[in-house]
Amino acid sequence: MPPESPLPTDGSSSAHSRKALWRRLFNETRSRILLLYGLLLLLVTGLSIPLFRYLLFASVDTRVQQDLNQERDKFLTSYREWESAPEQTTEQLKAFVTERFNEVLIEDDNFHLMLIDGKLFYSNPLYLEEPLRPNSQLFQQWIQIEQPTASEYRSGLPDIGKILYTADPIRLEGKRRGTFITAHTSAGERQEALVGVYLLIQIMGVVFFISLLLSWLGAGKLMAPITTLARTARSISDSDLTQRITTPRMNGELAELTHTFNAMMDRIQSAFDSQRSFINDASHELRTPITIIQGHLELLDSDPQSQQETIELVLDELARMGRLVSDLLLIAKSERPNFLQREPIEAWDFTEEIFNKAIALATRNWKLTLETHSVQFTGDRQKLTGALLNLLRNAIQHTHKEHTIALGCRALKNSHDRVQFWVRDTGKGMTLAEQQRAFERFARGPNRRTEGSGLGLAIASAIVQAHNGKIDLESQPNKGSTFRITLSASEPGPSPHV
Repeated sequence: MPPESPLPTDGSSSAHSRKALWRRLFNETRSRILLLYGLLLLLVTGLSIPLFRYLLFASVDTRVQQDLNQERDKFLTSYREWESAPEQTTEQLKAFVTERFNEVLIEDDNFHLMLIDGKLFYSNPLYLEEPLRPNSQLFQQWIQIEQPTASEYRSGLPDIGKILYTADPIRLEGKRRGTFITAHTSAGERQEALVGVYLLIQIMGVVFFISLLLSWLGAGKLMAPITTLARTARSISDSDLTQRITTPRMNGELAELTHTFNAMMDRIQSAFDSQRSFINDASHELRTPITIIQGHLELLDSDPQSQQETIELVLDELARMGRLVSDLLLIAKSERPNFLQREPIEAWDFTEEIFNKAIALATRNWKLTLETHSVQFTGDRQKLTGALLNLLRNAIQHTHKEHTIALGCRALKNSHDRVQFWVRDTGKGMTLAEQQRAFERFARGPNRRTEGSGLGLAIASAIVQAHNGKIDLESQPNKGSTFRITLSASEPGPSPHV
């Protein structure tokens, strides 16, 4: 038998867990945002440090050049005062230079040189760096200078660096006899500047990592609603749709996302509650005829008369079930965009058609009222006919022969783009509790002589809502009820459905 594979040790298991943790952290959105932020920050830092170094060196060179110009101006001012005396000679010039150089205390890395007749006469300090000494390339350039000059020379030596200088020819009796030079080696200044650059890099490194840490924590706080949204979405099931995301003191896109999610959940919960209630009510309503049919079929005997009675009862119950299913399908279809087949309708002619159909339903004191002028509106003639006939059948079921049922139509005052229909009866009316649930599916009032399924008013409400209209109920016990349907005279857009 082959040897069994060894079980993973605690060390390998721990390493695997750490690897999984790092993989999960990297896959997080805030980690990727942080990575992008870090790369952008590194790019900006990488570009800013050379720019800072360049500007710092340029600032140092400018300051050094200003110092050299000040020292040059002091010497030339003294020289002009000395030159103003009559009969000055070369020997007297050498004495003046020696005295002047010995009196001046110059700064570090600065040099004063006096060239007379093409040779170095005196320097302060006496020790000169190699590029400043006689026979050097720079020295040969100084010998040939005829005009005041301020320039720089790259020595190529790291401990000397760039040399900044000013050179002024010295004349006696109109003849060029020498050159006064102020020079500065920039290596020391630049080393001090580089110390500042290195210090800046260290500070920016610390700031970089602190920024990443704070950004990580801040991104986690900003992304918390999304994490909560995911957790809430995982906790939602068809048995619990009450979970919502709280948004304390939040603005912007995340707040809008949270509000949108909560609004969506409200609509879904409403749809589920409506569906659950619909299924419960439908199952309750269908259970009765099924039980009746089943019970009579089980007791069916061989007597022909009894069989005929049972068949008639079964057919009646089946017909009632068919009407119930048709009504349920109509309500379900009312939420579809293509539920309505719109056409222009003349309000007065349409109302008269409905009235002529209604008076054949039952014996009542019927009245037709057409107010103001006729108005044309756009709607589904067949569906609106069914809605109004349902209201009229409801009025019939809650009235007696001596009661009055009125059907009316009018264009609303100060609003010619709306048309209103109403059905008014003088029956027993409804209590406030009955009014509140009048448009619910399978709603029936107590002690009412109702032969329908309890879906008539629900169907009427669904049809009106599909037209973007409004249906209202006004009723008082023992004083009758009034149903009003208000529709737009112009063609409405598609109605929103959950």
